[in-house]
Amino acid sequence: MKEMVVGSEIARREAPSPPPQALVERLKDYGQEDVFCLWDELSHEERDQLVRDIEGLDLPRVDRIIRCSLGSQGPPQPGIEPVPESCVSTVEERTLSERERWWKRGLKAISEGKLAVVLLSGGQGTRLGSSDPKGCFNIGLPSGKSLFQLQAERILCVQKLAAQSADGSSSVIPIHWYIMTSPFTDEATRKFFESRKYFGLDVGQVTFFQQGTLPCVSRDGRFIMETACKVAKAPDGNGGIYAALKSSKLLEDMAMRGVRYVDCYGVDNALVRVADPTFLGYFIDKGVATAAKVVRKAYPQEKVGVFVQRGRGGPLTVVEYSELDSSMASEINQSTGRLRFCWSNVCLHMFTLDFLNQVAHALEKDSIYHIAEKKIPSIHGSTMGVKLEQFIFDAFAYAPSMALFEALREEEFAPVKNANGASYDTPDSARLMILRLHSRWVVAAGGFLTHSVPLYLTGVEISPLSSYAGENLESICRGRTFHAPSEITF
Repeated sequence: MKEMVVGSEIARREAPSPPPQALVERLKDYGQEDVFCLWDELSHEERDQLVRDIEGLDLPRVDRIIRCSLGSQGPPQPGIEPVPESCVSTVEERTLSERERWWKRGLKAISEGKLAVVLLSGGQGTRLGSSDPKGCFNIGLPSGKSLFQLQAERILCVQKLAAQSADGSSSVIPIHWYIMTSPFTDEATRKFFESRKYFGLDVGQVTFFQQGTLPCVSRDGRFIMETACKVAKAPDGNGGIYAALKSSKLLEDMAMRGVRYVDCYGVDNALVRVADPTFLGYFIDKGVATAAKVVRKAYPQEKVGVFVQRGRGGPLTVVEYSELDSSMASEINQSTGRLRFCWSNVCLHMFTLDFLNQVAHALEKDSIYHIAEKKIPSIHGSTMGVKLEQFIFDAFAYAPSMALFEALREEEFAPVKNANGASYDTPDSARLMILRLHSRWVVAAGGFLTHSVPLYLTGVEISPLSSYAGENLESICRGRTFHAPSEITF
């Protein structure tokens, strides 16, 4: 009998403790108490991990986003109209005097410290066959430079140009570079910059911050468990930039630095003109809240999102190619000869800081995210669930004014999305676009090229430290011969 009492006492002492009652009650408020269903089977360490994971969630915000996104079909969207011609600056309509005026105006604003740059760099190079951040990728240029290095050197170049253009001053005002990573790329990105001494930039002019994540949920809004002690989560889309800038207090940081304009772009464009003075000068000239660079669709069925107007007189926004039926995608504007829906979104945007503040609050208040049904790794194996995302172009619906600025695809858009061997957007195709563009710069500056393979397969690379957009090359190139492929540095 005594042995039975002792045994029962031991059993009572070893009985599993229940999950924290206060946390259980909070989860019940949001219908998520099932996260503790395997509590009794967890070790002490796993229980601690689960509690920390749940306590790390902003449950009221997450619940609001889930309810608003899953439960709202929203009002019927107005029909889509082509973007009015008056909203677009096309290449053929620009005069030389306009381009020069915008260039100088942009350089002046940069020299006054009014521009910041935000890089969207949350993605890994999975489709490129690499688990590294995309910006670490070397596309095979003669220099061997990564995407990050090309972009950093363009910032260094434009800083120098701005300082040289400033009246009576040659001091360089640094352009602050805000780099949005994700939980999957943050540590590797920071180490990449540190190991390469920030590519010549001042350490203090680079700020890393992480985009947010949101729980993956079932169609009825329940959290999907990745493991018994961890909720499955996914990044909140490139539109997470607004919430991330707000929660990291970086909008206040920009204001404190005197920033008025923000250039924002995606990491996987090898030809991106970071902090483009011409685009900035145009943006300031137009006096709009936001602007976007666009390229013309290559052909009607190209799988790219395009800018449209939501109803006559409505805001400009982006629709995915799947939202345009083939007949609409093929319609021609008889007065211009272009496709009616021809302006492709290439994730090159400019914002006023005032508008970024406004839209960060508005998107958070509305809390409606796009629903992406995906296979989610879970405790039960791969299961169908919902990822909640915002897109950077969601902000445009809130813009009181917006303008589009046409860029030439062959000069400013070389996406690196797919591994070599794919039919488009590969490192090889991006490398060739750079080599061909820089070869044209050399010839335009009076230089000559020799080559041992057909020129359409090769070319020369000009360091961004030497020229931002083909300027200031005459004194170096005129009368000289360069052999392709090679890098030209000065």
